[in-house]
Amino acid sequence: MFMIEVLGEYAKHRPDKVFTSYNGREWTYGEFYQKAMKVAGHFQAEGYEKGDIIALYSLNSDLFLVYYFGIQLGGLTVMPVNTKLAPPEVEYIFNHSDAKALIYDERLEDIVQQSKHPFKEKLLIQENMEDLSASGADVFQPVEFKGEDTAVVMYTSGTTGKPKGVMLTHQNLLSTAEIWSEAMSITDADRMLISTPLFHCAACHVFMIPVTYKGGTVIIEEAFSPKGTLDLLQKTAPTMFFGVPAMYTIILNLPEIKKLELSSLRLFGYGAAPMPYEILKKLKEAFPNVKVQNLYGQTENSPAASTLKDHLALDKIGSVGEALPQTEVRVVDEFGEPLPTGQVGEIVMRGPQVMKGYLKDEEETRRAIKNGWLYTGDLGRMDEDGLLYIVDRKKDMIIRGGENVYPVEVEEVLYQIPGLFEAAVVGVPHEVLGEVPKAYVVAKEGAILTEADVISHCSSNLAKYKIPVEIEFLDELPRNASGKVLKHTLRSQENTTL
Repeated sequence: MFMIEVLGEYAKHRPDKVFTSYNGREWTYGEFYQKAMKVAGHFQAEGYEKGDIIALYSLNSDLFLVYYFGIQLGGLTVMPVNTKLAPPEVEYIFNHSDAKALIYDERLEDIVQQSKHPFKEKLLIQENMEDLSASGADVFQPVEFKGEDTAVVMYTSGTTGKPKGVMLTHQNLLSTAEIWSEAMSITDADRMLISTPLFHCAACHVFMIPVTYKGGTVIIEEAFSPKGTLDLLQKTAPTMFFGVPAMYTIILNLPEIKKLELSSLRLFGYGAAPMPYEILKKLKEAFPNVKVQNLYGQTENSPAASTLKDHLALDKIGSVGEALPQTEVRVVDEFGEPLPTGQVGEIVMRGPQVMKGYLKDEEETRRAIKNGWLYTGDLGRMDEDGLLYIVDRKKDMIIRGGENVYPVEVEEVLYQIPGLFEAAVVGVPHEVLGEVPKAYVVAKEGAILTEADVISHCSSNLAKYKIPVEIEFLDELPRNASGKVLKHTLRSQENTTL
């Protein structure tokens, strides 16, 4: 059975089990599936055909999941759209995907009205589903699913250029559910609190899908808010929580953290960016009974590549762990040949969770998938224990006068500075050396931190060629919806040659 069929089985055999919890509202598997059938029935009644893409443009809610599954249940392809994009970026995705219909949150009405894309229909997300065909679930006809059918299209976050539409199949979703539920020991007793955007692959496919696969409960927060998230962690008794490093940094700096009682919580998942050692150490000290687990993957692999479990978290800091079940991971040279332990090369992986390809882009698909291996664009190395380390994005590596500088390595040193909140290092042009590292830093509230302090610390901990030639202080780093720092935004600000 594929994921949409698994959901139907739970609705049939465990209809009274709570599936979603949002703003105090709970829906059982049975109630939820009835709503999903109404969505499916609407699109079938309106004559949409298999392969049609339906855009889902919404903030987090239980209704997001109703439409996510309902669109698939009707035999169509759902396309979650990043709600943090600017109107031209949203329009690009609508046009490039040739989406046939739009399901949207009324709070995004202004951006929707700016779109000139010729949708067949635009439907507001509503709890009573007034915009849907009256017959709804009554006319729904079960669909025969095939593993290779495209279930979801997710556009990459565009950290290095124009976003690409990643096509994920029903088999991909099932595989990532199997893989992550095994890797995180998920059971039907688990209650997963999701505060990161559901339109992003991590929240949707690393946590929501595996918890659904096992018949657990998904607790949804509209968006991460430090005190609001802490409140939900206490009130809703989740067993699992996922956050990007920046979220944990913010939470750990709240005074309320000392009074937090999280007896139900068993796992903190983290990913999307490296977790600094000091932050991870503080997290484990604050919550000694909660395990931590690093999760590594990309939209292109559903996402699922490797994981670092709790027992190695502090001993193997910087590592993203071992290959996940059903998955092979290698570090290769420019010819695709495996490299010896310790040598840096491109990370490649293969498994049943690897995407079908990029929508309308066969050339990029051929560049990304070679002989069944997905070329991730990440640079990494393997240690003597077979654990993987991400050194940096291939496109982020700085070549300073022939010497390779990996920004992550410099950032790890910067995070050791007591008054520093967060940092990002990028390469900027240099007329002699080609490019040199520059650091953008954000100081902690109330901290006094100078450029001289930062340079002095780096001089004591880094080779001379790795030391940033310039330090620029910002109020915050630019990030995409998944929490990744937009380094291309920082680089685009560098219009002069140092």
